[in-house]
Amino acid sequence: MTSMGITDSQRSAGRIAGLTMVAPFAIVVFAEFAILEKLNVPGDAAQTAQNILAHVQQFRVGVACDVLYGLGITTLLTALYLVFRPVARGLALAAAFFRFIYAMMWFLIAIDYFQALRILGNAPYLSAFSSVQLQSLAKLSMSSGFDTYYVGLLFFGLASTICSYLWFRSAFIPRFLALYGLVASAWCIFCTFSFYVIPDFDKTVGLSWFDVPLGLFEIVLGLWLLVMGLRPRGDRAGAAA
Repeated sequence: MTSMGITDSQRSAGRIAGLTMVAPFAIVVFAEFAILEKLNVPGDAAQTAQNILAHVQQFRVGVACDVLYGLGITTLLTALYLVFRPVARGLALAAAFFRFIYAMMWFLIAIDYFQALRILGNAPYLSAFSSVQLQSLAKLSMSSGFDTYYVGLLFFGLASTICSYLWFRSAFIPRFLALYGLVASAWCIFCTFSFYVIPDFDKTVGLSWFDVPLGLFEIVLGLWLLVMGLRPRGDRAGAAA
């Protein structure tokens, strides 16, 4: 097995990975739960449209936060690739590719939200539709963002599975943390794929349970990388292969 000594560039990439696991996550949680969720009324297109039009600036801030999250994921995948390239270049590249697809999903979500805002605008060509139709179309566009997220979530789980294996193999972090990451990632993949093929699976396992364990792993890992950084194999007892 290749020596797991850590270079200065890997250490720097590890710190950047830690920062981009924590900061963009905080931004997107704020956007989704403090802004967009409050404006979006489940099952009520008219009220959702009224909320958006009454708080256009807040809505735009929420969309901008989603874009920033996508940019953060792109930075994260680059940093993780630099960390893992000496460990297993092919797997590191695969993980980066899967996480890139996840990042692209967030840009598509932002497009869906901007489309909803455009539908609720005052462009002359919109006069061909009734207000009820426009409200329904805007609601449909926002719902498309929901679907886009759960398509992307599968790729997030795949990327995290590979990275968790590489964390375990390299022993750059405590192996119990890497093992938790493997379990959380596998759970996310199982739930997401089941959601695709099993009607009402989300009524058996709540949607929040799909990604919360994996999100918790990323937060803890990000804080670990920021505070402790990457640790050579010999720096921890029990890290030997």
